[in-house]
Amino acid sequence: MAVFNPFLPSYQADPYPAYAALRAEDPVHFSAAIQAWVLTTHEDCERVLRDQETFSSSSDTASGQLATVLQQQRREFPLGEVPTVLNSDPPVHTRLRTLLNRAFTPRAIEGLRPHIEDIAASLLADAGRTGGRFDAVTGFAQPLPIIVIAELLGVPPEDRDQLKEWSTAIANTTNVLNTEDALAAARQATMELIAYMDEIVAQRRAAPGADIMTALVQAEEGGERLSHDELLAFSILLLLAGHETTTNLIGNGLLALTEHPEAAAGLRAEPDLLPSAVEEFLRYDSSVQGAVRFARETVEVRGRTIERGSTLLLLLGAANRDPAQFPEPDALDVARSPNRHLSFGRGVHFCLGAPLARLEGDVAFRALLDRFTELRVAEGGAERSGTLVLRGMGKLVLEV
Repeated sequence: MAVFNPFLPSYQADPYPAYAALRAEDPVHFSAAIQAWVLTTHEDCERVLRDQETFSSSSDTASGQLATVLQQQRREFPLGEVPTVLNSDPPVHTRLRTLLNRAFTPRAIEGLRPHIEDIAASLLADAGRTGGRFDAVTGFAQPLPIIVIAELLGVPPEDRDQLKEWSTAIANTTNVLNTEDALAAARQATMELIAYMDEIVAQRRAAPGADIMTALVQAEEGGERLSHDELLAFSILLLLAGHETTTNLIGNGLLALTEHPEAAAGLRAEPDLLPSAVEEFLRYDSSVQGAVRFARETVEVRGRTIERGSTLLLLLGAANRDPAQFPEPDALDVARSPNRHLSFGRGVHFCLGAPLARLEGDVAFRALLDRFTELRVAEGGAERSGTLVLRGMGKLVLEV
């Protein structure tokens, strides 16, 4: 019988064979390793994501290892008790989402395209000219979204590296193998980031600008505004969700193109397929591999009884390769349509930053394909990184 054990080295290297075995043999699987129910089919994951009445995003009343870790982090981390769109349910979530939507309009996001194109071109201008090799992660996939997020938040260029350090430290809280030192570093990074963003918020209140932070400060609906703590908490969430996941999207997608040169050639021949390709990269090797929910009541899923308070880990990476939903799910098809991947979630928690992630992905892959006539990984140049729910590349050195 298949088991889910994210502590195995083979899991980080390539989780998809384990996903396939679980989906075939035990699609609603109780993992002793993390004390949670693990769901692997597209149908079941989508059902849970859409049903916020039965499955909560808040760990407050849940049990199990994952829930306990999340509860501890919320108690111990600065602003941990402040609800966000990620960890709240309606009506709290509805209020937050409505206010945030005021700043994240499709028109506002698409208006960023020319500037993001300039950023991408600048990052790739000198790629490989000094030594014939270029780490596309540290030289492109990491700085592109951090520059974009920094500018959205009103952070000056000289502070971007510090922003990246804080983001990396805090993102490590999603690792099931966290050490106490790593958690202490994450708490310290959170405190420093809050103090820093507190100054940014104060500046935008005193002197409004043209950035997203100003729009968030000014957002109002029915006389409601985001509180000061809500602004700070969302700033942290935006940094983490908007940076780490987009870095992973670019890194994972680029690796896929190096492994499928015919796909890269097809995109060069038909660049209009790039939006479709971004969706396929999100499906094929998702930067977000899992989402966590908590049972509000005892419920049955595919014949298994899940008790009230139980933790559920929805393996989006497994759902995105479910043959019941996707023909030839293990094949990379940049023209795949329809492509109902779950990488941005479903229902009321559908990713607020999806339009920005899609835009950055589109710009990034256009720039990479224009800059490099051939995409080839240097020997020993590919290295994975990730946590329980995040999957990306630690390095991806190209021969150029």
